[in-house]
Amino acid sequence: MKKELKKTIALFQANEITEYLIYKSLSKNVKGKNKKVLQSIAQDELKHYNAWKKYTDIDVKPKKLKIIFYLLLSKIMGLTFVMKMLENGEEDAEGIYSHVIKYLPETKEIIDDEIKHEKLLVNMINEEKIGYISSMVLGVNDALVEITGMLAGLTFALKNTSLIGLAGIITGIAASLSMGVSEYLSQEAENQNKKNDKSPIKAALYTSIAYIFTVILLVSPYFILKNYLFAFLLTISNAFVVVLVFTFFMSVVRTVSFKKIFLKMLVLSTGVSLLSFLIGLVAKKILGG
Repeated sequence: MKKELKKTIALFQANEITEYLIYKSLSKNVKGKNKKVLQSIAQDELKHYNAWKKYTDIDVKPKKLKIIFYLLLSKIMGLTFVMKMLENGEEDAEGIYSHVIKYLPETKEIIDDEIKHEKLLVNMINEEKIGYISSMVLGVNDALVEITGMLAGLTFALKNTSLIGLAGIITGIAASLSMGVSEYLSQEAENQNKKNDKSPIKAALYTSIAYIFTVILLVSPYFILKNYLFAFLLTISNAFVVVLVFTFFMSVVRTVSFKKIFLKMLVLSTGVSLLSFLIGLVAKKILGG
């Protein structure tokens, strides 16, 4: 076997043993069906590692930093997100696999088994919060549009960071409770019509928590900075980060276009902020501030 080909297969080994340890570690933190799925994927990874080892006849060390990264990511973003990220990594590697198949046609069976079986198993993962992602989208979207717009209007009307921050927090808390109640009634009505089986209480909580978390990020600059213009610019930056992180999360777990969702959310929140800014300027002139 050529030295370069052997080196490439050793890289496959490193990925397999690394992912084996990731799935094995993740399985220790979950119960029931998810635990069995993760253990099954882990065993597949170990099987593939040993299959590649037949060609290299060497043991390869796992990538410890990658293991730590994905375990930390699972704590922050959830199990489904990490599983989808790992699955996407497998798909990206298909091009490299095809290079090996030219020289070792028998490895195609290993590759097909890995890609198809893992995709099947990933889709079996059941994580509660993913079922309520629409409620989280509702909370984040509404907070971005309503609170960013309100802060833009108040910033140029009041020019006082303390007052603006206080108004933002009070409005945000009231709006989050209102959104939660609306989502509760909406889900309850859908349950009565047998359109879904989501818990109205949990849907309301996910909506309210997503809303208030976004509000805190948007309003916090007004309690940190004294200059209202700098505070507003930091709020806009925070809004951009929220849109970026949340749309990336949705694009991964739902396997949809990141660009499309990101641009839609960005245009909506920016458009409302600009409109509110203009209303603030008009109010300032009318009130003679």
